[in-house]
Amino acid sequence: MREGSIKVGPNRYRESFGRYFEDFVEGDVYEHRPGRTITDADNVWFTLLTMNTHPAHFDYEFARKTEFGKPLVCSPLTVALMVGMSVSDLSQKSIANLGWDNIRLTHPLFPGDTLYAESEVLEKRESKSRPEQGIVTVKTTGKNQNGDIVCTFNRTMLIWKRGFGPMDS
Repeated sequence: MREGSIKVGPNRYRESFGRYFEDFVEGDVYEHRPGRTITDADNVWFTLLTMNTHPAHFDYEFARKTEFGKPLVCSPLTVALMVGMSVSDLSQKSIANLGWDNIRLTHPLFPGDTLYAESEVLEKRESKSRPEQGIVTVKTTGKNQNGDIVCTFNRTMLIWKRGFGPMDS
């Protein structure tokens, strides 16, 4: 049987992602792969979809006059990509995201940059009200292709314990 799959019958396997509450260990770091190169179209579409009208994201002439000299990737797109990149490692077996804290954008990200992310388990604890679930908090760090940290945030999730939830059916 290969990593990331469960045997569901003779010579039959089902792809499986994510971790149960028991699988998280404080201090462990998960590198989320693959990375994602952000295109100009990604950035423009995201700004239009979210009704972000700041020209620094899609007006090349305006952006040329800023200190960066070119369009910036829209900040919420960076966060959204980092969350998405982490799902198969962190929250595939979650019930809910409970919150994001301490979002920091520490270095500009531009169309054409490649974003990579990793998450460190900061804390885990049993749920007081849901004995079949636990609460896990991670710190996710996003870096560009040069290793510059572009964004960090803490994320707290409610995660199923092994033997519970819809993943076990």
